[in-house]
Amino acid sequence: MINSSTISWRFLKVWRRNLVTYQKIWKVNFITPLLEPLLYILAFGLGFSGLVEGVDYAGQSLTYTEFIAPALIATAVMWNAFFETTYASFVRMYYQKTFDGMLATPLSLEEIILAEVVWSATKAFGAAAILMTVLGLLGFIDFPSGLLILPIAFLGGLAMGAIGMFFTGITPSIDMFNLPIFLFITPMFLFSGTFFPVSNLPTWAQPMALAFPLYHMVELIRRFSLGGSQTHPGIAIVYLVLFATVFMLLAMRTMHRRLIN
Repeated sequence: MINSSTISWRFLKVWRRNLVTYQKIWKVNFITPLLEPLLYILAFGLGFSGLVEGVDYAGQSLTYTEFIAPALIATAVMWNAFFETTYASFVRMYYQKTFDGMLATPLSLEEIILAEVVWSATKAFGAAAILMTVLGLLGFIDFPSGLLILPIAFLGGLAMGAIGMFFTGITPSIDMFNLPIFLFITPMFLFSGTFFPVSNLPTWAQPMALAFPLYHMVELIRRFSLGGSQTHPGIAIVYLVLFATVFMLLAMRTMHRRLIN
């Protein structure tokens, strides 16, 4: 049973603990978001430039590289937040027994779960900031509107971190995370308008794409990067807020059942 009265600003203590631990390895971890966009831009820009003449998107004619560049930021948010609250959180919970130690203090389980999700969004925010800077220097992000990508990255990180923590609450072993990755993350990565417009999908498949949180992240980041999108930004923001809230509550419920009941 989730008790909102057990949630306080103490969750920031857990967030800070994760930050202090991360500061010891941040240099290695930031190599990926720094170099990843360059590899994608080179691969798709050079590899597809002769195959795809252009992409018609939201009334604009874009090169294929211009089309996928904003989606790289959204997918980085997805990977960083989801992996943090699945593999990393599972290790802290099951192998390191960090959660058990925290529960011996005045911290509640709800505060620990909230801190884990907020920390995952913080990492996603940092990766998005690096990607945005690199892609901006390459001319794929319009400023100053591009700065609005950062709060969207944090909101998207909350959504992806929350569903990752939900899966951690129901996944019996660390090896079993292959299932949610295969059944949820991979289809979302491929069919959320990242590599082609959702309007290109068959009519029956489009509602599935619209249900993915990544789709709404991609749409928002494209709007602030390129000035246009196929979905109203208000709808996309509301969807991400609702998605994050619902799966935050579900994550707290499943983790409470796993660790307390």
